[in-house]
Amino acid sequence: MDKIAELDSSYEQFINRLPELVPDGILHVDLQLLQKLGLLHEETDIDNSSSLTRFFHVVESKDKITLFNDQFVIWIVPEKINSEPHTLILVALNIPPKPKLEMAFSMSGIYNTSRLVLRVLEKFLAEIQENEDLLSNLLENPD
Repeated sequence: MDKIAELDSSYEQFINRLPELVPDGILHVDLQLLQKLGLLHEETDIDNSSSLTRFFHVVESKDKITLFNDQFVIWIVPEKINSEPHTLILVALNIPPKPKLEMAFSMSGIYNTSRLVLRVLEKFLAEIQENEDLLSNLLENPD
């Protein structure tokens, strides 16, 4: 099975089991969350030395955009709910043999712009990577 087919299979599994896999629910981006993430300032400086969002393979299909690299798999899913455009974003760690879903968030209304979707995604990727690095260090140095 090729990589794209494997990622599509993982996506279908995640979508079908989303309430079970994200027990706290899908995070909805709003003004309070943007404030908490520090994204209300015009130019938020996310670690520019980070390579988190620099090199992704992009695969576009009629229902979603899939981004993947050796660290992450991201599915960006545009949808309409009650005639209002929404964007659902699923973020998974790209851990063999198959991705591990880390979070899901959605954006709608005035928050549903491509620029803001990417800024929020970049912030969440940095936080996930920071947590993974911390866990890795704890496992390597349990003292």
